[in-house]
Amino acid sequence: MPAHQHQSSGRFVGVGVILLTLAGWTVVPIFIKMFTHDVDAWTSNGWRYGFAALLWLPLLIHKRRRGTWKPGLMRAAAMPGLINAAAQVCFTASFYKIDPGLVAFGLRSQIVAVTIGAVILYPAERTIIRKPLFIAGLALLIGGTLTTVGGSHDFGTNAGAVGIALAVASGIGYAGYALGVRSCMAGFGAMESFAAISQYTAGAMVLLMLLLAKDMGVHALDMPTPRFGLFLLSAVIGIAVCHVLYYIAIARLGVTISTGVIQLQPFTVSALSYIAFGEILTALQWAGGVAAVGGAITMLVVQHVVQSRLKPGPHSEAQEFADLPPDQVAAATVAEGFRGRESRIHAADERSPEAESAG
Repeated sequence: MPAHQHQSSGRFVGVGVILLTLAGWTVVPIFIKMFTHDVDAWTSNGWRYGFAALLWLPLLIHKRRRGTWKPGLMRAAAMPGLINAAAQVCFTASFYKIDPGLVAFGLRSQIVAVTIGAVILYPAERTIIRKPLFIAGLALLIGGTLTTVGGSHDFGTNAGAVGIALAVASGIGYAGYALGVRSCMAGFGAMESFAAISQYTAGAMVLLMLLLAKDMGVHALDMPTPRFGLFLLSAVIGIAVCHVLYYIAIARLGVTISTGVIQLQPFTVSALSYIAFGEILTALQWAGGVAAVGGAITMLVVQHVVQSRLKPGPHSEAQEFADLPPDQVAAATVAEGFRGRESRIHAADERSPEAESAG
């Protein structure tokens, strides 16, 4: 296949895959909210993350048996895994206080926290933060998020205030996770990184379930079998399948486009939450949400443009992934591997007889 046809086909596949990813990460918050009446938050985390980690475990076993296991993987994954666990606790608990749309908008705090952390930890990022357009995007993001969460009637209630605080805290926690992945997982593949991180996160979630959940989480089995199956399916979609789809989308479309599409998640979640739970956002909240997401996309674009002009550093494969949305930050290590594979594919296409005749 000629190189230009391969690229066109790759983009077409990428568009379909990123839309499937957005759909998956839209329905998962709805599922989590749906099961708040069946299980407590500790049980939800323990079963869902524990089951998803089991799905990732065969990848690690396969790499160990094939001899492709990179030394130090589990040691490197420990810190991001435990930070992810803390963020996951706050994330799930927020659904027991407020509706999914408000949670999704509250999670935009992750990008603000990642920006602050990156500026502190990575001097090269200071070139980006000084750009006027980046500062404008950051201001839009902060102002829009405050407008959206502050404009909710839930903000005036104790439960609502706690829920919003938990959503914002989870965003900050996922920011720490992003920075942890970026610092610790450079040099490891995206799939194996997330598989290893998932084992630590799942271990923490299961332990907390056994210690703090009602009946040590056994009451989840009281759900009818089809409903319990749907409960586990939500973990498969959100923690396993969508991550793989997201990696594929990044390989086909690049991080800026892929992440920009995923930034639409608060809107799709809010729309579905209205249908499922009757969640209503005011016109002011929608305006704030548009401003927040617009600011986030502006920041991503500025970051990508500036970094594309900089001389790559020793960990350049992770740098452009610093602002990934919550629960997708494990993709921070994906760039180098996919770039290498795509380059080899394109080179092979150019050397093929078909490509030579087309030239």
